[in-house]
Amino acid sequence: MASLHLEHLTKTFGNQTVTRNVSLSVEDGAFCVFVGPSGCGKSTLLRLIAGLEEASSGRIMVADRDVTKVPAYDRDLAMVFQSYALYPHMTVRDNIAFSLRTAKRPEDEVAAKIAEAARILKLEDLLDRKPAQLSGGQRQRVAIGRAIVKQPKLFLFDEPLSNLDAELRVHMRVEIARLHRDLGTTVIYVTHDQVEAMTLATKIVVLRAGEVEQVGSPLQLFDDPDNIFVAGFIGSPQMNFFKAKHQGGRLFATDFPDQSCQAPALSAALAEGQDVTVGLRPQFMGLEGNASLELMIEVVEHLGSETLVHARPPGSAQMMTALVADGRNLAPGQAFVARFDPDRLMVFDATGKRLR
Repeated sequence: MASLHLEHLTKTFGNQTVTRNVSLSVEDGAFCVFVGPSGCGKSTLLRLIAGLEEASSGRIMVADRDVTKVPAYDRDLAMVFQSYALYPHMTVRDNIAFSLRTAKRPEDEVAAKIAEAARILKLEDLLDRKPAQLSGGQRQRVAIGRAIVKQPKLFLFDEPLSNLDAELRVHMRVEIARLHRDLGTTVIYVTHDQVEAMTLATKIVVLRAGEVEQVGSPLQLFDDPDNIFVAGFIGSPQMNFFKAKHQGGRLFATDFPDQSCQAPALSAALAEGQDVTVGLRPQFMGLEGNASLELMIEVVEHLGSETLVHARPPGSAQMMTALVADGRNLAPGQAFVARFDPDRLMVFDATGKRLR
């Protein structure tokens, strides 16, 4: 097990800066997930930690050891790639065992670790096959197994579940979480999937354009985002946003004719006439609350115990989404009064910064 510290880490390719002045501390035993839109630098940051890219400036510390200039093979890390990176001439068994045999571990230990990894990843019947005889999902499970048996200081995962079907993805999330709990090894995990991030992480790092936007636990980022980017990126369904003007302690929706609501209590005073962006999560829009928005339903998605309601305010083209507990009687074309607690509103200034 090991902690990870990044100090002012920057990576440039020619004139393009991919990661910019990233400083981050990941505690020993944490499960840290890097999330962000495509091209934000999360995979490059992972490759810098792994030693597969050379930092342009800054430091990488693993267990208080400066590994910035240390070759990848000497960092005691294990990385799982999205593209499998298996040896095509070796069987599944030999691919999983490769690092152990290279380290000259006893064969009985190698066999035991192969058997345990195969059980976790449901590979028992595939151990004598070669990668060409496997599906994409099976190949990725082999790659994960190869990392599991190495028992490194850090596990590095680069979108490892993206090639798996939905059912197996859920199973693997549970198994990876259990594995982390049992081994206690620090995990650095890259994904674009919010569900993976929210369910697996003890710490989430939100990246945009190579910079860290916010770091926190999943619920901290969901409940208390620092800016409009984090608020919109974290959470599924995505947060609703609408423009408003503050007048007399109320927020008047700019694009929703004749609709307003009480402003939330903020320590940062809102100026009279100030233009703001208001955010409201679909989970907090339902049938109860002291404030409301009048909407007209366009689409209803019944999910069983919950219902997603997609609706527009009359006279507006902007779609709003509500997630309600019991929406079996809702249908397109109906009027829908979405009620909510005004203190659930998040308010952002013109720069996108959260006003608290």
